[in-house]
Amino acid sequence: MTSGIESVTREWDGLTIPAAGTYLLDQAHKRVGFVVRHMMVSKVRGEFAEATATITVAEDPLQSSVAATIQAASISTGQNDRDNHLRSGDFLEAEKFPTLEYRSTRVKSRDGNEFVLSGELTIKGVTREVDLEVEFEGVGRSPYGQDIFGFSASTEIDREDFGLTWNVALETGGVVVGKKIKIEIEGEAIRQAA
Repeated sequence: MTSGIESVTREWDGLTIPAAGTYLLDQAHKRVGFVVRHMMVSKVRGEFAEATATITVAEDPLQSSVAATIQAASISTGQNDRDNHLRSGDFLEAEKFPTLEYRSTRVKSRDGNEFVLSGELTIKGVTREVDLEVEFEGVGRSPYGQDIFGFSASTEIDREDFGLTWNVALETGGVVVGKKIKIEIEGEAIRQAA
């Protein structure tokens, strides 16, 4: 007799990966974060508290896909005035553009548990191709009987490519807000009933 976990995992290219199916981002185990330079001397970290994603794991893992939606107004850096500024027309214009969207277009295996997920990121109505460096963290079953897998992903974007151009020049040279934004994502995904 085989254990139940074997039916929800499989071996692929030396990895134990999830069985094909649809998985949703676990709201209790996710972080969609970012880091940006401030005043040319430090970094500000923040995150989007509200984000959803559907991950379709295909029979051929390299045909898998991701569709994610982030609520722009859920941005948080721990400082209300800054958060309100980021929601304003100077940055995300959250009232007019309530979501940031990511739709994958392809997956490439890199090395071991590392992959590159290419896709289209849309911010403020502007869409650009963005590659995410993804680490597959493992697969298992929760104490509640849910089949899950974990992952982390990161990339760097130039915010000006998406029309986020607000800035202030500093007397000492440089600008208040850096152009490059590092995106850091951690998450677990839960298999949905067929």
